[in-house]
This record gives sequence, structure tokens and C-alpha cells, in this order.
Amino acid sequence: MNLNQHNIMYTYLLLPLLMLFASCQQGTSDTATAQQEHLPVINVDTTGLAKATFAGGCFWCTEAYFERVVGVEAVISGYAGGTGVNPTYAEVSAGKTDYAEAVQVYYKPDVVSFEKLVEVFFATHDPTTLNRQGPDYGEQYRSVAFYRTPAEQKTIEEHINKLSASGKYKNQIVTYVQPLTKFYVAEAYHQDYYKLNPTDPYVVAVAKPKVQKFEKEYASIVKPEYLE
Repeated sequence: MNLNQHNIMYTYLLLPLLMLFASCQQGTSDTATAQQEHLPVINVDTTGLAKATFAGGCFWCTEAYFERVVGVEAVISGYAGGTGVNPTYAEVSAGKTDYAEAVQVYYKPDVVSFEKLVEVFFATHDPTTLNRQGPDYGEQYRSVAFYRTPAEQKTIEEHINKLSASGKYKNQIVTYVQPLTKFYVAEAYHQDYYKLNPTDPYVVAVAKPKVQKFEKEYASIVKPEYLE
């Protein structure tokens, strides 16, 4: 067995172990977990930008998908769908709140439509698994499409009806469709987590394959810098 074959075999054997132990709840360093501040993280002028909010499992993955879409100017990881005040990652990831890990997408509506973002949302997670996405399970990882207006609610519901009628899924779609009431920005170390932590076991085993698949299947709407 040459060195290249050895490396391929090693990767083949190691990947299932990485997926077994990697989860969104485990991917932080001691330094990172010591940071609990909710800092301003938007580095772009949001004037004229529209907002959309989604929860589809670990926000490290969801953030990475939307950051790649042409017309999206910023994506912020945070917590939505709950009733408490100032939730923390330690609380949310442990299932001690009624919040879900979510992302807030700032986008140019004249470049990418809300309808297209809804399409991306449903295409990048499994909307038929209740309170679970891959290795991440619990109500904090539930599938939620939030709306701010009746028109957005209609768009989401129509897309769900379209998917249900298409026969794409064997099981029923269980995504919640609900109005956005609160969105809390997550701790600073969660922002751009996929980009800044390329060797994290969760990123390597779970997020990266999914993000690369998205880049390939949705190349027509992916920013050029991610296709180089």
C-alpha cells in the first residue's frame, strides 16, 4: 500500500468516528466558551437591505450556506423562536430554553428574492426530521421558517405545498412557519464559524461536505469567489 492509498484508507476509517463525536454542541474551544458577550457583528451598511430569518439545525452550517448566495450581504448567527431574554449558547445548545439556533440574513431584494432564500433554506436541510439535523438533536435544532409579513408567510407556505406535492420527500415536512418575534445575536465566536474554524471536527465531518454540495448544486447563485 503506497502513501496515497494509506491516506485514503485512513480518511475512510476516520470519517465515521468524526461524525460520531462531532456535533454543533461540541465544537468550541476553552477560549471560545469563555466568551459569552453579544457583540455587534454586522460590518456592512444595512440601509436598504431586507431581512430573513431561518432555523435549520446547527447555525454554523446554515450561516455558511446563505453567506455564499449572491445578493446576501451579511448573515448573523443567533437564537430565535423563544420567549426568554438574552439566551446564551450554553443554555440553548443544552436544550434549557425554547429558542432554536437560527440565522438572520441581510440581503438585497433587487438581487435575490425572499422566495429564492426560502428555496435555499429548504434545499440545505432535511425539513422532515423533527427536532433533528444529522448529529444534532433537540428542539433547539428544529426547522423553522420565520416570516415578518403576510406575504412572506404565503411564500413559505406555498413553497412547502409545492415540495409536498412534488414527492421529493418520503416523509411529511415538519417545518414550523411562525412570525419572528425576537432574534438574539449569538456570541461573537459563533459568527463566521465555518470560515474561521476549518479544522473543527464538526466542520470537517458534517458541515464541509454539505456546503460543498450546495456550492455545486446551486452554482448559478453562488458568489464567484466560492467557486474558484
